[in-house]
Amino acid sequence: MYSLGIDVGTSSVKVIVFNYETQQIAGSAYFPQQEMAVIAQKPGWAEQDPDWWWEAFRKAYRLAVQPIKNDTQKIKHIGIAYQMHGLVCLDKNGHPVRPSIIWCDSRAVEIGQQAFEDLGSDYVLNHLLNSPGNFTASKLAWVKGNEPDKYERVHKVCLPGDYIAYKLTGELTTTLSGISEGIFYDFKEKGVSQRLLRYFGFGEHLFPDIRESFDQHGTINQLIADELGLSPEVQVTYKAGDQPNNAFSLNVLEKGEVAATAGTSGVIYGVSDELFIDESQRVNSFAHVNYTKDDPRIGILLCINGTGIANSWARQWTQAESYEHMNQQAEEVGPGSEGLFFFPFGNGAERMLGNASVGSSMQGLNFNRHTPAHLYRAVQEGIIYSFMYGMEAFSDNQIDLKVIRAGQANMFLSPLFCELLSNLSGVDIELFNTDGALGAARGATMGAGLFSREEVFRGLTKQKSYRPTPRLCKEYTQLYADWKERLNHLMDI
Repeated sequence: MYSLGIDVGTSSVKVIVFNYETQQIAGSAYFPQQEMAVIAQKPGWAEQDPDWWWEAFRKAYRLAVQPIKNDTQKIKHIGIAYQMHGLVCLDKNGHPVRPSIIWCDSRAVEIGQQAFEDLGSDYVLNHLLNSPGNFTASKLAWVKGNEPDKYERVHKVCLPGDYIAYKLTGELTTTLSGISEGIFYDFKEKGVSQRLLRYFGFGEHLFPDIRESFDQHGTINQLIADELGLSPEVQVTYKAGDQPNNAFSLNVLEKGEVAATAGTSGVIYGVSDELFIDESQRVNSFAHVNYTKDDPRIGILLCINGTGIANSWARQWTQAESYEHMNQQAEEVGPGSEGLFFFPFGNGAERMLGNASVGSSMQGLNFNRHTPAHLYRAVQEGIIYSFMYGMEAFSDNQIDLKVIRAGQANMFLSPLFCELLSNLSGVDIELFNTDGALGAARGATMGAGLFSREEVFRGLTKQKSYRPTPRLCKEYTQLYADWKERLNHLMDI
């Protein structure tokens, strides 16, 4: 029997067919092959059409099920992971009112900051755990204030994964984790924040039915089942944002466990069993996939917008033949890239920089000495330095990182990247045979009640480990100090 894992990313939608009895991937595909477009009508804006995601899913699905094209009736459950914080506004017929304002859009920063000041830091931090900042609630307030005609047509608001589940089933739901990632959830009152709703003038009727991540989120629509060759009994039994889901895919569910990812954005994600507040807001706290009102699990998220997208830019700019080639070239350059420093902050407002949009830049470029290989290494070093800058919030809040788990995917395919992160952080890096779509497929089996946690992850195996080297730790610590001094100067400009 099979479960289906769907990962709605910024660049593409990936689909995995997972044989949960043998713990083997039966089929896998993503669409489009070239990165999905992001609409940027103004500087700092970032939008995508929700129906692009749906069409990309349908095309990826058809490719993924080719190896089992005669057995699609054996797919029993669906799990969905999705890019966090995207605002999807639907009219009463379930059609998008406007394109989705996605996670890296910066237009609502000032609205969120004003809400933080008006609602008061005591309430915001102790009840919501985060400033409204640039999250979904502030984006909806932007629509309300700037597109009143469109806002009047909004019947429901949801997240990207909720929309894909709705297209599959005709039933619109969301999750506790999803409500918290939008900064709509009051962790003290254990429900949608009535104070925030009153402040922004939102009605609670705008939200779909709120369920846990591992739950029944609808049975597939008959027409869609016929189109996809699925049984009409298939259910969506798991939904989660990409970063909580990435942590789940790595079996990171309990206090002290830490996951990482480096796709379009880069994330360090730790778990606590207590409400966690970082007053500096370099890191943010949300309900994890296994959060319940009686047994809370809080995901502590450090997000850097410009990670894989910065590496992608370097490849496009130099017309490199492959990422593997770039990694090989970068390894031929020594630590420090011969004085070339890269700052990967070109993908919208960075939360860990106080929602500032400082832009991406290079410093120390020498036309006679630096080659594309230097750029490739400088980009990876700059991304790792950015990780370290944000990870200081963990140590400042007495969170001791010992091991970071990651899927062997995206930038973690680069040995140099892994060695840099391990040596600079002083932490072991462990890579596993998983990714977001596979995590969603496993989540579907857990949401259906088929397996215990131990059984769900019996096929998860460690592929590779990286451990710090004392000599390199010292060398990179000095290079990071130089990079950080330059960043602080950029922030002062």
